[in-house]
Amino acid sequence: MDTHFVGALILLALATPIVFAYDPSPLQDTCVAVNDTKYGVFVNGKFCKDPKLATANDFFLSGLNVYGNTSNRLGVAVTPVTVNELPGLNTLGISMARIDFAPYGLNPPHTHPRGTEILVVLEGTLYVGFVTSNPDNRLITKALNKGDVFVFPIGLIHFQYNTGKTNAVAIGALSSQNPGVITIANAVFGSNPSISDYVLAKAFQLDKKVVDDLQAKSWM
Repeated sequence: MDTHFVGALILLALATPIVFAYDPSPLQDTCVAVNDTKYGVFVNGKFCKDPKLATANDFFLSGLNVYGNTSNRLGVAVTPVTVNELPGLNTLGISMARIDFAPYGLNPPHTHPRGTEILVVLEGTLYVGFVTSNPDNRLITKALNKGDVFVFPIGLIHFQYNTGKTNAVAIGALSSQNPGVITIANAVFGSNPSISDYVLAKAFQLDKKVVDDLQAKSWM
């Protein structure tokens, strides 16, 4: 067999995985999310509007200046700006959220399975942190003041707590159009249907009655 031909086959074989590799970048200028399936192009979980029909309103959202309602047990309000609220974010790989804290309000331990978060404090003082993965489970924390920035790596459990006697406000930006949120306590003790209390009692080394009491609570 001709050595040049063999060489060409080898190069083709090596190139094949590259040809079929995932391309994370959008392949058109806009892919405004719509619920109407007649548009027919399904990208990243959403149908796309014909780019020629896109308008300024598809990329616009107002109201992020409004304080969130923190009159709940945790004293926190999250106002998300994901592809669900701003259709023009579809395929762009970014989103954000406004987070309002009452005095001593807490954004409880949670994860974003599909995005890294970068947080900037606009008002107040926050105690924030995240926990690294097994086996170290190292807690990395920082006290933040107005203008400070902190990063929470993708998928890691993290939290924000207002340590002040006044309200606090922060803006979080995330590296996904729909980063998702898993609030740890809600997911573990408030799942539907419930996780077996025997499983949780053994996992957390708790008395089964304690687990039953936790599962009976109303999780927000």
